[in-house]
Amino acid sequence: MDHCHTSDLISLEQALEKMLGQIAPLQQTESVALTAAAGRITAAPVVSPLDVPPFANSAMDGYAVRLADLVANAPLPVAGKAFAGAPFDGQWPANSCVRIMTGAPIPAGADAVVMQEQAEVSDQGVRFTAPVEAGQNIRLAGEDIRQGASVLPAGVKLGAAQLPLLASLGVAEVQVMRKLKVAVFSTGDELQPVGQPLQAGQIYDTNRFAVRLMLEQMGCEVLDLGIIRDDRDALRDAFTQADSQADVVISSGGVSVGEADYTKQMLDELGQVSFWKLAIKPGKPFAFGKLGHAWFCGLPGNPVSAALTFYQLVQPLLAKLAGHSDWRLPPRLRARALTPLKKSPGRLDFQRGVFSSNAAGELEVSTTGHQGSHVFSSYSQGNCFIVLERERGSVAVGETVEIEPFNALLRS
Repeated sequence: MDHCHTSDLISLEQALEKMLGQIAPLQQTESVALTAAAGRITAAPVVSPLDVPPFANSAMDGYAVRLADLVANAPLPVAGKAFAGAPFDGQWPANSCVRIMTGAPIPAGADAVVMQEQAEVSDQGVRFTAPVEAGQNIRLAGEDIRQGASVLPAGVKLGAAQLPLLASLGVAEVQVMRKLKVAVFSTGDELQPVGQPLQAGQIYDTNRFAVRLMLEQMGCEVLDLGIIRDDRDALRDAFTQADSQADVVISSGGVSVGEADYTKQMLDELGQVSFWKLAIKPGKPFAFGKLGHAWFCGLPGNPVSAALTFYQLVQPLLAKLAGHSDWRLPPRLRARALTPLKKSPGRLDFQRGVFSSNAAGELEVSTTGHQGSHVFSSYSQGNCFIVLERERGSVAVGETVEIEPFNALLRS
C-alpha cells in the first residue's frame, strides 16, 4: 500500500506542463551533407531545387501520338523509340507514332500516350483500340513537386522516409539543428561502474548506462562524468563542469525528498531547481530546473524509476529543446487484460506489459511479472506500458486497460 499523502503529489501532466512551458528550442544550426544527416532535425523548411518530374514523361509503356494523326482508325507506322534516359530526338513524320517506355521524355508535339494494351501491331503499323484523350498517360513537368516548393517543414527528424526524397531532388546539404549536449553522472558511494567487480554493499550503476544509451539513440552528444562520490567538493566540481559544457545536465540519485545528501545543497547554490513528488509509479522523486547555464533533470535512484521518468519527462523535454517539433509518444490504445494487475489508488501507474492481437484482431495485454522499481528485466521482456489511472485499484482478468506501446528508446 502506498502510504504517501496524495495531496502533495503533482501529476505527470502538471510536471510536463511546468517543464515544457519553460523550454525554448536551441537557435544554433549547421549545414551537413545529406549522407551525414540521418537522425538530425531540420532547422528550416527544405525546398525543392527542381521540378519533379523535371520533364514531361510517359506514365506507361505504349505509343506517343498526336491527336491530329488519329484519323479514321488508320494504322500508324512507328517513327522511332523513346526510352528513359534515351529520348526520341529524330524527325517525327506526320501520320506516325513513337514507341515509348515508362519514364521516357514525351517527344515534342505529342498530345497523349496510348498504353500498349490498347494497341494492335501489324505490318501496316499500330492501330489503337480505345478512344484517345488529350494528355492521357503523360506526367507533366513539376506535376509531383514544383521547383521552390517546401518538401519538408522545419522540426522533422531525418530518416529513411525523408532522406531518399531529398536525394531524389538532388539536395546535397541540409540545414539542421545542432546536436544537444547532455552531461550525465550518478551520485552515491554504493555505485560501481558496469564491468568492475562488486565489493560488499555495492551495486552496478545501471542508471547512467541506460540514460547514456537512450541519449545516444536520441542523437545527443553525451558528456559522461561517471560516478560522483558523496562529497561536497566533488559534487560541486561535477555540477560546475557539467553546467559549463552542456545544454542539459542529468543526474540520478539524491533527489528523494528527505534524503540527507549534498545534491540538493549544491543545486540550491548553483541554480533554481524544484524537487517534486510525482503522482506516478514507479518514479515519485524527480527534480527539474535551471543551473547557471544548463537545464537540470534529477532522476530517481531506482533503475526502473529512472528509465520511466526519463522516458515520460526527459524525452519530451529533449525533443523540444532539440527543435524536434513533430515528436510524439505513441498513442495510447485499449486492450483487454489477460492477467490480474495489482495496484493501489493514489498514483498513475506505468506497469510493464506485453501486448498482441488475438485471432479476432482485438488487443490483449499481460503483465511482465514483478513490477518492483529495481526489476529492470520488466523492460526487456515488455513492449508497452500498461497505464493505470491514478485513482484506479487492482485490475481483474478481462477488464479493459490503456496501453502505451514502447517507442524506439525501449523497443527491442
